[in-house]
Amino acid sequence: MKALFLVGGRGTRLRPLTNKIPKPMIPIMGKPLLERNILNLKNVGIEEVVLSTCYGAQYIQRYFGDGERFGMKIHHVKEDRPLGTGGAIKNAEKYFDDTFLIFNADIISDIDLKELIKYHREKAADVTIAVTQVDNPSMYGVIEYDENNYAISFKEKPQPHEITSNFINAGVYIFEPKVLKEIPAGCVVSVEREVFPQLIEKGYKIAVYKGCSYWIDIGTPEKYLQAHMDIMAGKYRISGLSFSGKGIYKGPGSDIHSSVKIYEPVYIGANVKIEENASIGSNVIIGDNVHIGKGVKIVGSIIWDGVVVENGARLVNTIVASNCRIRHGGDYYSTVYVEEDSRPMAI
Repeated sequence: MKALFLVGGRGTRLRPLTNKIPKPMIPIMGKPLLERNILNLKNVGIEEVVLSTCYGAQYIQRYFGDGERFGMKIHHVKEDRPLGTGGAIKNAEKYFDDTFLIFNADIISDIDLKELIKYHREKAADVTIAVTQVDNPSMYGVIEYDENNYAISFKEKPQPHEITSNFINAGVYIFEPKVLKEIPAGCVVSVEREVFPQLIEKGYKIAVYKGCSYWIDIGTPEKYLQAHMDIMAGKYRISGLSFSGKGIYKGPGSDIHSSVKIYEPVYIGANVKIEENASIGSNVIIGDNVHIGKGVKIVGSIIWDGVVVENGARLVNTIVASNCRIRHGGDYYSTVYVEEDSRPMAI
């Protein structure tokens, strides 16, 4: 089985974090989100992936290449213009002649892919959609289904009076290749608004899979920060890392002065230098090649690679993008800082 990742979006809601890098490449615990999601596939025996790109395509292609260094086979299909979710799937059609998985780019979830695949086959479905339950579904695609868990209707971003279900589209699908013929080529098409309703109308079987207990769309800086806090709390587990409200991870090459106070949980990347009397944590994620000065205090924050935090600075609930410098004595509370001499944006 192969998998398709839809990674062509602008990431507008994540700005300013996506001013310079594509949304799928923002780091989750020190590695790009897309890399973490691709590597998860190896656990279910999937080793061939197609990346449907548009904005930032060169950045993604440079990083992943043909996939050899990840032990995967990776193909890149670039849209000349945004074709929507359905159009992007159609654009990659030549790679799929058997059952395949599809993932949206900005999702973190604990969906058991083995169980999802098993369920799809048991339901003899043409399409299976993973769903998750939320308190307020008005910003998502709501799915209604019958007593046998087959979809009967879709409402994309419904008005409050239209909400009849709290189960939303989780952005993970299984497709049989025959449904691709129902998507017009070279057109802007939404799989949620157009393709799925048309498939139901034509009698295709769309199964609804509910096996998802953790799910977050990291479409905004606030949700991006929340996803990391959830990982630190143990609500979502990343391969090779184990946090449950406690724990300290230190990458190789770290130089941490003996006077530094660390309040777990904390993640510290490779080649990080932390000078005397700094206070780190709790709920702090520090990327690679970061230099933290004397007397710095960091709480509930995410520091990307290559950042310098000068002496006496304080960071609380803040995201600092790669290669930035936090000036001596600077105070940042609930902000996003992405460029030198720029004004931080409130989260």
